[in-house]
Amino acid sequence: MAPTACTVRHARREDVPTILQLIRELADYEHELDAVEATEATLLSTIAFAPDNAESTPTAPNTEPTSPSKPARCLLLFNGQDRPAGMALYFYNYSTWRAKAGIYLEDLFVRPSERKKGFGKRLLVELAKEVVATNGGRLEWSVLKWNEPSIKFYESIGANAMNDWVGMRVDREGLTKLAGLLD
Repeated sequence: MAPTACTVRHARREDVPTILQLIRELADYEHELDAVEATEATLLSTIAFAPDNAESTPTAPNTEPTSPSKPARCLLLFNGQDRPAGMALYFYNYSTWRAKAGIYLEDLFVRPSERKKGFGKRLLVELAKEVVATNGGRLEWSVLKWNEPSIKFYESIGANAMNDWVGMRVDREGLTKLAGLLD
C-alpha cells in the first residue's frame, strides 16, 4: 500500500502549540496525561527550530544548532490537507563501540485518525535518512511493553527488540539526590 500524500518538515517556532498538543495527545494515549510538564515556553527553549520558510530536510537539517540547552529537533508530518498528523521528536546520541553518532527517537506519534496511512513509517524513513546522511551508526527508541500494535509495526519495518537490555532512569528527587551524593 502506497503511503497517503503528506509533507514532512522540521518544526518552526510557530509550530510550538501544535507540538505541545501532539505531546498531550500522546500522553493521553499512554494514560499519562497528568505527567506532562512541557509548556510552550519550555519547548521554545529546548528544541532547535528551523527558520521560517527555510528548506530543512532530514539529509540537510537547517535548524538552530543543537546544544546542551537545545538538544532536540522535531519533525512534523502534515497530511494532504496540510493538517498536523504526527511528529517525531528526537535528539542525537553516540555509540562508543561504533564511534558514531546516531539518533534517539524520544517520541513518535501519529494521531489515531491518521494511522494506517503510512505516516509513522514515513517519519521513521526520514529519521533513517538523516542517520545515513551523517554516516551515523543507529536509530533507536523505546516502546511501552503493552503497546503491541506499535511493537508489531516496528518489527514489520525491520526494528529489533533489545530484550537483553533493561531501561534505567534517574529523575526528579532521585536525580537531585544522586547529584549531591559526594557533596
